[in-house]
Amino acid sequence: MSAKILVIDDSGLARKNLRRMLQGAGHEVVEAQDGMAALELYFAEKPDVVLLDLVMSGMYGLDVLQKLRQLDPRARVVVISADIQTPSRELAREYGAEAFLSKPVDEADVLSAVSAVLNGERQWN
Repeated sequence: MSAKILVIDDSGLARKNLRRMLQGAGHEVVEAQDGMAALELYFAEKPDVVLLDLVMSGMYGLDVLQKLRQLDPRARVVVISADIQTPSRELAREYGAEAFLSKPVDEADVLSAVSAVLNGERQWN
């Protein structure tokens, strides 16, 4: 199943790697490097899934997640972050993230999480 995916990460390398993985699986990818741009792009592009980093300059990822879910309760978000602290994971779940992956990510894990979210499943490892 091909989907439009919004990748939000302040690291250009992380966005490039995720783009390669996702496009290789047939997905369309749009990118944002910060939270404010991501919120605007979300409503302009209407992605099927959002891949969201937590630790970014400007707006923190959990704030982006919370705002996305307030503005669109159906937003499907996979958090991908090096911040593996239990409180961050719990807040991501509480704020409505469908999955949480720890960086560095494996291509198979990313594609599995995207597929699960597209099929209406939550995936927490």
